[in-house]
Amino acid sequence: MDLKTYLQERKRMVDAFLGSYFSVPFRPQRLHESVTYSLSAGGKRIRPVLCLASFEACGGRAEDCVSYAAALELIHTYSLIHDDLPAMDDDDLRRGKPTNHVVFGEGMAVLAGDALLTEAFVLLSDVRFRPDSISDSQVLQVIQEISFAAGQEGMVGGQAQDLLSEDAEPDADTLAFIHAHKTGALLRASVVSGGILGGADVDALESLRQYGQNIGVAFQVVDDILDIVGETEVIGKPVGSDESNKKMTWPKLYGLEQSRLKASELIAAAIDAISGFDEKAEPLRAIARYLGERKS
Repeated sequence: MDLKTYLQERKRMVDAFLGSYFSVPFRPQRLHESVTYSLSAGGKRIRPVLCLASFEACGGRAEDCVSYAAALELIHTYSLIHDDLPAMDDDDLRRGKPTNHVVFGEGMAVLAGDALLTEAFVLLSDVRFRPDSISDSQVLQVIQEISFAAGQEGMVGGQAQDLLSEDAEPDADTLAFIHAHKTGALLRASVVSGGILGGADVDALESLRQYGQNIGVAFQVVDDILDIVGETEVIGKPVGSDESNKKMTWPKLYGLEQSRLKASELIAAAIDAISGFDEKAEPLRAIARYLGERKS
């Protein structure tokens, strides 16, 4: 399949929805500017695209799922704004642009992140965007899936452990926890949510969950590698920030070659997990391979 075209088309769908959704400024205008600044800063929209691809793999039309996919981007963008703050990773560059707090100040950046996280659940529960093919119970299940992945048992818990582990002696158990929660949880929820909305049965959902879990960890392993061997102009953020922040990473514990091998193993396991799906899941397979080979 032509993955490049697929990613571009699905990204355009998500961007168009987000542009329309935030087209009317809210008060205070400075908060609206801060929110839309980070949302429009670029990015590949991997989480919403995974949601759409999973929905399509279960027989759905991407157009019917775009609002739910877009909500995942709101949560992801909130996490980036907060992750870049001086109290967290203290980064000045994100997606090739100055980070939110550099442009709008720390207080407004915190509030922009808060607004995005909260608005995601407004969007998920907004009946205006729910097609007849999706039931209230499916939406409720998705809200639970995403909120679990974003909260203390998922992304927030992983970020907290990441902070607590700075300058600590690397160990396998802690590293696995950080990667599975900080990055893996929301990526997994993106895939599973698409399956729920697409009407996947219990077995199919478990397959999608395993796929999402594996690509989620692989994504962070590759991120760790790129922080060492990548280029700032390509990845859109400073190279070497993990080392300067004394982060616990895969290369730090296992070395670059073993990290590359681990990423490849995880991608292979992800593709194997959805072997029971037909050709409608080919985008998911192609995305997995792409995530393992990405340079940014």
